[in-house]
Amino acid sequence: MARKRIPDGDGLEALRRALGDAAAREDTALAVRWLLQVLAERAPGNSVEVRVPPFGAVQAVEGPRHTRGTPPNVIETDPATWLALATGRTSWPDAVAAGAVSASGARADLSDLLPLTRRGL
Repeated sequence: MARKRIPDGDGLEALRRALGDAAAREDTALAVRWLLQVLAERAPGNSVEVRVPPFGAVQAVEGPRHTRGTPPNVIETDPATWLALATGRTSWPDAVAAGAVSASGARADLSDLLPLTRRGL
């Protein structure tokens, strides 16, 4: 069953609130899911699974598709790091070096796809 698409305006507004000083959990959740949706739309495929617990996960990036079990290429991070990566507030190499991102597999590198939004949000 396909998930309902988050309208860009709703996602962007939730992102603005999530990046604020008093972010509500529901704004952070919606912003994370929207940015995962944007990633999947810009890099369609099933070779990399991007997980941002507890809010969401998507499969993205063109390449070999896995059908069972844990995918060979997995990226996992926390919501704050995902928002920082997706908005350009931190870089992929910096987040990986800091241990804020767990990335396994030959295709588990999003540096060429990030940021997903224009800087300065």
